[in-house]
Amino acid sequence: MELWARCNAPLAAGGNSGLRPVTFPALHWSSKPLNRHAKFLMAAALLAAVSLAAQADGDAANGQKLAYSCLGCHGIENYKNSYPKYSVPKLGGQHKAYILAALTEYKDAARWHPTMRGFANTLSDQDRADLAAYFSSVATASAGTKVVGTPPEKAATCAACHGPNGIGTTDEYPSLAGQHADYIAQALNDYRLGKRKNPLMQPFAQQLTADEIHALATFFSSQSGLQTPKHD
Repeated sequence: MELWARCNAPLAAGGNSGLRPVTFPALHWSSKPLNRHAKFLMAAALLAAVSLAAQADGDAANGQKLAYSCLGCHGIENYKNSYPKYSVPKLGGQHKAYILAALTEYKDAARWHPTMRGFANTLSDQDRADLAAYFSSVATASAGTKVVGTPPEKAATCAACHGPNGIGTTDEYPSLAGQHADYIAQALNDYRLGKRKNPLMQPFAQQLTADEIHALATFFSSQSGLQTPKHD
């Protein structure tokens, strides 16, 4: 059986990235062990892969329409969550994959915020991808151009994923640059208390003191990066 797969890195033989055939010699549609049910599952998997690829890109224009509800909180500068009281996070310029993951975590109850859980459960997979595409497109040109101030000691650990200037090193890691300091502190405390689940962040946050959390939040919030989308 031969499938066409996209290779984002150069091929082993030194060719260009792009589509290349992937052959599975043991699997053939005519093979006796491969019954009708197995063929159906393989076809379904291929269709799902195509669907996920489309969702990963997302439609920013549709996401902007869907974001109308979000901007009632996330589109107002310094808007505060009612309880516990902290700034609603900035989403403009945040990485697509991270926003998509966050919405999925709210849907799956891995994050505790009741309003966000309820909203996330009204969204389809494509809706989440579209919202992620829109918010990531609202970026500032000066994001991450230089480090402002002196990083606190614990920031060296953060830099491995979130970058020395608070810009996430990959699309899966959130940017912290320019985020509200009290929101960063709230997130770290939620990880410390187990209200947010993450195998990397929980053990890291659990060994931080209150002063260290304050220092990290202050440092990353002072960097250039995330912004509040305009609410029309």
